[in-house]
Amino acid sequence: MMPLVTLEITGFTSLAFTLLICCQIAQVATSDVNMAYLGSYGRNNLARAMYQRMLVDSQHKIDDHHYWYSVDTSQFPVDICTKFIQCQQDNETTQFLNNCYEKADWLFTQIRDSFVKAFLSWFMTSTSINGLLGRGSMFVFSKAQLHRLLNVDVNWRGESMLDLGAGDGMVTEQMAAHFRTVYATEASHPMLKRLQQKGYRILDQNEWDDGSKTFDLIGCLNLLDRCDKPVSILHSMKKALSHNGRVIVAVVLPFEPYVELSTAGHRPSEVIHLLGQTFEEQVVSLVKDVFEPAGFELEHFTRLPYLCEGDMYHSFYVLDDAVFVLKHKETD
Repeated sequence: MMPLVTLEITGFTSLAFTLLICCQIAQVATSDVNMAYLGSYGRNNLARAMYQRMLVDSQHKIDDHHYWYSVDTSQFPVDICTKFIQCQQDNETTQFLNNCYEKADWLFTQIRDSFVKAFLSWFMTSTSINGLLGRGSMFVFSKAQLHRLLNVDVNWRGESMLDLGAGDGMVTEQMAAHFRTVYATEASHPMLKRLQQKGYRILDQNEWDDGSKTFDLIGCLNLLDRCDKPVSILHSMKKALSHNGRVIVAVVLPFEPYVELSTAGHRPSEVIHLLGQTFEEQVVSLVKDVFEPAGFELEHFTRLPYLCEGDMYHSFYVLDDAVFVLKHKETD
């Protein structure tokens, strides 16, 4: 029998086969008989962690999380302050959180995924592992929040949109209903499979800005701090944006770049330097020092929670997102 470590892992089929073996191992490891093997110490720690998560979840369920959305508008100059849109937790956001609470309670699924992730992390990125397991979906904005940011109603339609680094396409879905054609790029092969299953057209990461297509909306959601050349991407988006098109950019603040596939210590080759330490200061720096020099004008912006499905220890994870809607400078 071929040893597991000699399997080719370059193709999705081989990866899927490896995943199947891992799942079988995990299912055995989490069976009623083998749970005893963990010992009372392991079981007690697991029970304690899950109980603590349930306590935290009970507080989140009665919280409106207003602090996820609040900013000190007095720290913005007038030209930026007037573009701010105040959001709040709505029904769609609450539903995503409820789904997170439910999935975190799937004990054996969570244990299985932990086993599989620990094994696959030796030769796969976290993004690709999540793509294979169908976990770790993200939530940036609800449809209602998107409509407010773009100042459109539910019936508005555009020709085409592009979502850069679209992941599993869950966030893409929020925008896709408004466009006749939806394009996406993604570095992870397992995630590409999920995007194709949703019917999105895949563009090569190095060719989407070749001038053959323009887009009415370009999504760049939590990508600038995770890509190797963020400045180049901004200029490419401007080139690929239709005359009246808009770019929607989400950036986690404080800004801390980390390139998952980088060979240079996870540092980007192009560096964005932001001034200030607070959320408000870095928003101003992004607009004045990054977006405007790249040829964009701020239309609207807001603060939203960047939510991610969690695990057995935390039902969800959250970061602070600044979400900007940009357009071509009128002086261009």
